[in-house]
Amino acid sequence: MTYQSPISPGRSWYEDTAGARPTYPALDGDRSCDVVIVGGGFTGLSAAVHLARAGTDVVLIEAHRFGDGASGRNGGQMGTGQRAWAEELEAEYGFTRAKALFDLAEEAKAHLLDFSAANGIDIDYRPGQMSVAHKQRYVDGYRKHADIMAERFGYPHITFMDRDETARRLGSTAYFGGVRDTGTGHIHPLKLVIGTARAAAAAGAHLFETTPAMGISSKGGKVQVSTPKGTITARKCLIAVNAYGGTLEPVSAAHVMPIGSFIGATVPLGADSPVIPGGESVDDSRFVVRYFRKSPDGRLLFGGREIYAVKDPKDIHIHIRRQIAELYPQLKDVEITHGWGGYVGITLPRKPFVREVMPNVISAGGYSGHGVMLSHFFGKLYAETVAGNRDRLKLIESLNIPPFPGGRSLRAPLLFLALNWYALRDRI
Repeated sequence: MTYQSPISPGRSWYEDTAGARPTYPALDGDRSCDVVIVGGGFTGLSAAVHLARAGTDVVLIEAHRFGDGASGRNGGQMGTGQRAWAEELEAEYGFTRAKALFDLAEEAKAHLLDFSAANGIDIDYRPGQMSVAHKQRYVDGYRKHADIMAERFGYPHITFMDRDETARRLGSTAYFGGVRDTGTGHIHPLKLVIGTARAAAAAGAHLFETTPAMGISSKGGKVQVSTPKGTITARKCLIAVNAYGGTLEPVSAAHVMPIGSFIGATVPLGADSPVIPGGESVDDSRFVVRYFRKSPDGRLLFGGREIYAVKDPKDIHIHIRRQIAELYPQLKDVEITHGWGGYVGITLPRKPFVREVMPNVISAGGYSGHGVMLSHFFGKLYAETVAGNRDRLKLIESLNIPPFPGGRSLRAPLLFLALNWYALRDRI
């Protein structure tokens, strides 16, 4: 079995609030098509929509249900730009390329909102995002970032917040400053998954759930994907499994590492709660980042990427409540109604991974916590590539993404040690 199952069986708040969630059949028998897609998250489903609307015969398979991976269980924050700040990309690649990557990400943001509106998908979009510094020495970097975004990259929506403003907008004195971005926001991710799947099916894409890929081969101009009850033969293949590929394809596995991510949802805090009164989403400066926001009904959705030995969903409640109490002591006994976990796909430099991993087979993933905005758009870029225009996808393909050190046997233990080292550094 190549699919890596979610690390927690906990039911998410998204599942209880997404509305009707259609089921799709499992593949039973051999199939031939133009393009086969492995993975039913944002990237795969978006690619299926755009390919099918262009007249491409496309088959998509998902090992579990659409949205059971990161796409349907994440923090819902869109962000701005790439995972790395624009000035960091400029230092590595120069201004022209950094600006092109930033502009591509801005197009991804517009695409997500436009696609949802055009297809009648209510994604519960709420505007505003804050990025905040948990150490005083980071504050100047946030101040400079706001200036650089406005002056060099033509993005005027980010403003610096001093400590007092940060405390007022968060309802917490735990942070030293940060920035507020009014040009982005946050969404209900599972609603986007469900709506994109409906759009793909309506466009004529052939969608199959509970159908894991057991192997992929490419030879003689044909790609074959084997499943438990049939083989799919196609001209091209998109691997869009992100952190859930297991041993399906070795190149992707060497470059994209799964790490645990956990989220808890509290009871509604009430209209008079001082927690994030403006309704923005928040991420902080920890390497093991904390990310949180309020739902439309006033719950605090709080996430932290730390690898716990979670054997029961109730354990998530304990860990998440502890982190909440560090920021909001008045919530130390708050009831956690939902706790869930899953995997996030990261790369070593925290930039997305897109490669042709074998002839006519492209793999996309490693969004490193920035996939809500980018991954859906990457599906569109893949469809452009199939249609003959690979220029924009090449911007991502040409990024320098080295493999994780240690090979298959040592890379997970090495990452575990590294994450714990950074988690310790976050605390001192």
